[in-house]
Amino acid sequence: MANEKEPKDRRWTWLAALILLILVFFLVRSLTKEHLPVRVALVEHKELDKSIATNGRVEPEVNYELHSPLATTVKAVYVQPGDVVPAGKLLMVLNDLEARAHVATAQSGVKAAEAALESATHNGSQQERQTAAADMARAKLDRDQARRNRDALNRLKATGAASGSEVSSAEQQLASAEATLRAAEESAHSRYSTAEVARAQAALADAQAGLATAREVLARTAIHAPVAGTVYSVSVAATEFAEEGKLLIQVADLRHERVRAYFDEPEIGNLQVGQKIQITWDAKQDRIWNGHIERVPVTVITYGTRNVGEVIVKIDDADGQLLPDTNVKVKVTLSSEASALSIPRDALHSENGQPFVYKKVNGELKKTPVKTGTITLTRAAILSGLQDGDVVALGTSNGMPLQEGIPVKDVQ
Repeated sequence: MANEKEPKDRRWTWLAALILLILVFFLVRSLTKEHLPVRVALVEHKELDKSIATNGRVEPEVNYELHSPLATTVKAVYVQPGDVVPAGKLLMVLNDLEARAHVATAQSGVKAAEAALESATHNGSQQERQTAAADMARAKLDRDQARRNRDALNRLKATGAASGSEVSSAEQQLASAEATLRAAEESAHSRYSTAEVARAQAALADAQAGLATAREVLARTAIHAPVAGTVYSVSVAATEFAEEGKLLIQVADLRHERVRAYFDEPEIGNLQVGQKIQITWDAKQDRIWNGHIERVPVTVITYGTRNVGEVIVKIDDADGQLLPDTNVKVKVTLSSEASALSIPRDALHSENGQPFVYKKVNGELKKTPVKTGTITLTRAAILSGLQDGDVVALGTSNGMPLQEGIPVKDVQ
C-alpha cells in the first residue's frame, strides 16, 4: 500500500511544480513586457499662425534699363555692378562716329527742305524769281510793241495803205503777246500750288524729326544714370561690340523693391491686399524681410508645371541687401492666434472623419477624441478633449504602429 501511494505523491508534486513554473513564467513575462518607444509632445498654449509658403523673385519697383541706341562698339565703362551712383553720373561711352555722321546727314536734309519750302512760299528760288521778272519784263515789251504795230496798221488801213489781213495779223500778234505776259505774271506770283507748299512743309517737318532722332541717338552714346541708385547689372565691357537694342546697364533704387510671388491656384482665394508677408533668402539665412500684399492675382498663368497666380509683394523694410532677380521664399500669414491650446500636427489622427490623439495615461496610450480648430502646416489647435500639460504620442521610434493600451516609454 505504501509503495502504491508513493508514485501518486510524486506525480502530484511534479504537477504542482509544473503549475508553479507556468505561473512564474507568465508573471515574469508580464512584469518584463516590452514598452513601446514613443516620441511624445506636450499639449500647450502657443502662438498659432496659419500661413502659406511659396517662392518668388525680387525686382525693383522701378527698373531703369539702358540699351544701345545703335550697333557700335563700347568705348569706355566707368562703373561696376554694385556701385551706388548719383543721378546724371556718366556710366558708359559708346563709339559715336556713325551717330555723328547721321546727324550731319540729317542736318543737310533739313537745310534742303528749308530751301524747298522757301522756294514754294516765295515763288521759287532767288534765281528763279529773277528769271521770272526778266521774262515778265520782256513779255511787257513784246506786248507793247505788238500794240504799237496794231495801232499803226489801223491808221494805215484808214488811209488805205494797209490791208485788213495785215491788221488781223497784228491783232493776233498782240493777243499772243498779252497771253505770254499773263503767263509770265502768273509764274512770277503763283508758281507753286497750295498742295505743293503743303508737301514742302511736310518734307521739312520730316527732315526736322529725322535730325531730332539722330541727335537723340548721338546723345545716348554717352550713357548717364537716369536716377540716383545702384548699378546692379553691367552686360558689356570696353571694346566689346553691342548690337542695336542690346541691354547694357540696369540701375534701380534698391531701397524700393518688391517680390513677384507665385501662389498655386487653390491658394489664391485666401489672399487679400494688405496681408503680412515674410521673405527669406537662402543666401542670408539669418535675415527676415517683412512686406505686405500690394496686388492680388487677376489671372492664372502657367509657371513651369504649376498653375499659379502672380502676387505683387511690397517690401516694407528693403535695405538694398536683397538683389534684383534673386529667388526668395515667401510666407503669407492668413490668421494668427496669440495663445492657442495646440499640439504638433503629427499627433493628430483621424478615423471615419473624426479626429483623435493617443494620450499618454499612466504609462499607456489612450485613444482620445478631440475637437480641432485652426490647423497649420505644423500644429493643430485643440478646442476640446485635451488640457494644458497633457502628453500625446507623435509616433514610435522603431516603426511600430501606435495602439491603445500598450505600455510606452518616452524617447527623443
